[in-house]
Formats: sequence, structure tokens, C-alpha cells
Amino acid sequence: METERDVGRLGSETEGKERDGASDTETKSDSGVPEVPVPADDTPEVLNKALSGLSSRWKNWWVRGILTLAMISFFFIIIYLGPMVLMMIVLCVQIKCFHEIITIGYSVYHSYHLPWFRTLSWYFLLCVNYFFYGETVTDYFFTLVQREEPLRILSKYHRFISFALYLTGFCMFVLSLVKKHYRLQFYMFGWTHVTLLIVVTQSHLIIHNLFEGMIWFIVPISCVICNDIMAYMFGFFFGRTPLIKLSPKKTWEGFIGGFFATIVFGILLSYVMSGYSYFVCPVEFNNDSNSFTVDCEPSELFQLQDYGLPPVLQSITGWTTVKLYPFQIHSIALSAFASIMGPFGGFFASGFKRAFKIKDFANTIPGHGGIMDRFDCQYLMATFVNVYIASFIRGPNPSKVIQQLLALRPDQQLHIFNSLKAHLTEKGLLPALEEAA
Repeated sequence: METERDVGRLGSETEGKERDGASDTETKSDSGVPEVPVPADDTPEVLNKALSGLSSRWKNWWVRGILTLAMISFFFIIIYLGPMVLMMIVLCVQIKCFHEIITIGYSVYHSYHLPWFRTLSWYFLLCVNYFFYGETVTDYFFTLVQREEPLRILSKYHRFISFALYLTGFCMFVLSLVKKHYRLQFYMFGWTHVTLLIVVTQSHLIIHNLFEGMIWFIVPISCVICNDIMAYMFGFFFGRTPLIKLSPKKTWEGFIGGFFATIVFGILLSYVMSGYSYFVCPVEFNNDSNSFTVDCEPSELFQLQDYGLPPVLQSITGWTTVKLYPFQIHSIALSAFASIMGPFGGFFASGFKRAFKIKDFANTIPGHGGIMDRFDCQYLMATFVNVYIASFIRGPNPSKVIQQLLALRPDQQLHIFNSLKAHLTEKGLLPALEEAA
């Protein structure tokens, strides 16, 4: 209230001072924090020399293009190395994204001098990862967990241990509170937990998608990459109409062109990948070989079926039916989300960066910013894919039901066996099975 009266009093002196005072007040209320320095240009010297004769617009185009091809090549390599390497890469990306966001918080709020807070931030990251990855190990490594006594104990009391670890960090935070910095410490406490929610939770969903089959990991990620590239290309050459104020360089031409290009790309990529067991089989742990396997009989989702074409398309193509994998139909939904809703992850990140007056989350990748700049849309996409699988794809998993039954006491197993036997006999299925045997 005193600030408002002061601004009003200053405004009554001269009209010019009023405008200046209002502008200053607006700026302070909008940011409330000092500006973070923009990272210096770290484009490799070789590229700088090779592209020195180009304008900044075309130089940026070539730098982004070359680095994009390098990242796509790296993506192909880690796919070839298998699901375990992919999981490790996801974990590394998660840690790097967390580091970039937390570092911005430290810089913005000048919180380097806060006692123990950098240590506590990484401790909370460790606690949350222990909880999520422990749940994953219990679900997908059940036979291994039951075979090893220490793992069986850790699995049984996993949630209690996770809560105890978090509670330890919570108490450490309370004990570290300093009278002069209460508000700042609680700012950073909230900053850390929101970062954990955005980064760790959604990277965990990426790994869950991967266990459903590598195709559920590769196709969504590739659709986001394709949409980002094609929207940039269409916007660069044809863009005229601004799309959103948060990202002035985004255009409607790029948005629409990226949408159609991504739909076509998703259908074609799904057709190619659906024919390989390596991509479509769920990632499972083989108890005999103590390793992951991706070998199975493909489900109906990945078997060619005949689909009738609408009359309009029949008149154009002359075909009455077309052979498609059912997954290609689902890929249209994935591609559409990557094209329509996926960019909003980027817009959210743009708003975040504008709020704190920074250009990029970091300068890890020349021309592309930090790792978080590349994965802002991927995290939103991962959540959608996980929800989509749970809602429309995944059914009861017999192997997990058997795993849970084997963990019961013998008397409980016998009770379930008798109940199931009575149910099958009543439905007339058990005698048929006995005759067949």
C-alpha cells in the first residue's frame, strides 16, 4: 500500500515522472528478480569460420541443421545399443535437465550462500529417483527380486524406506532455516519440488513407455523431433503470420506445415517399425539368462489387417481396401498430439525463460540451447503416451498376476486356486480343458 501511495505521489508531480514510475513498478512486479546473464555464443570455431560469410539468420539455420543431424545420428546409435542403454540415457538427460533448472534458480535468487541447499536439492532428486526406480524394479524384475534376499527385503519395505529418506531431507531443510533468508529458502524449496515434478516424474513415464515396447518410445519421440524440424523449416521459408506472443518466431504456416508433415511421418515410421519384433515386443526380464529380452509373438496391434477405404478415397485411388498395422491408426493420434499439444510444452518453457529474462536453459548444444530446451515437448508427450497406453492399449497382464500370486502364502494360493477352479467349472471351461489334455 505504501508503494502505491508513493507512486501516486510521484505521479502528481509531473506526467513524465508518472510514466517512468509506473514503468519501473511494472517491471519490478513482473520480474521481482535480477536478470540472469545470457550464455555466450559457444558455436564451435570450425563452424564460425565456415559460415562467417553468411547472415546471422542463415548462419543460425546451418548451425541448427548440422547439430540436429548429429543428434539424430546419436539417437540412432543408442537405439541400436538396446533398451538398457536407452534407459541410462533417459536417466542422464533427467539429471542434466534438473541441473539446468536448479542452476537457474540459484542464479535468479542468488541462493548460492544458503546453507546446505545445493546438497538438499540433489538429495531430494536422489530420494525421488529411488522411489520411482524402486517401483519399476519391483514391477519388471519381480523374479530377480524374489530370488535375492536383500532385494526382497528392500522391495517389501520400499515405500516406507522412500518416505523415511524424504522425511530426513525435510527435517534437514527445517534445521537449515536461517532467520535472514526464510522467504528465499522456501522459494528454493518450492522451486526444487516443482522441478522434481516436471522432470523426474515424466522421465519415469518415458521408461514405463519403453517397457511396453521400444516402438512406444521411439515413435512419439521421433514425431516430436519431426514436428520441431518441419515447423522450423516451414516457418523459415514460408512463415508470415505470428502464432503466439511467447514465441515471436513461431508462425501459423510452420505450425500447420509441421502438423501435416508429422502425421505422414508417423504413419510411415510406424509401418516400418511394426514389422520388427525388436521394436514391438515388450521389454521383459528373462530369468534364465538374467537379461532383458525383446522377443515375442507380435500382438494383433502389430499384424497387418485389411481396412476398407471411404468411397471418396476409393474413387481417387481405385482401391477398395488397404493393408495397415493397427498401430498405424494409433500413430495418427500420437502424431496429432505431438503437432497440436506438444508445442505447448515449448511455449511453456518460453514463458518460463521470459519470466526470468534468459535466452536458453543452458548453452550445452550450440544453436539449440540446453538439454531442457530440447526435451520440453518430450516430457509432455511422454505423459500423453503413458495415459494413452493405460486408457486404450494395455489390458490385464497375466505374468504380473502370476507374480503377485506367487508372493502369497500357500494357503492363500490354494484358496485362489479352488475359487478359480470352481469358476471355470461353472462356466463349462474346465471339463473341455481336461478332455483336450
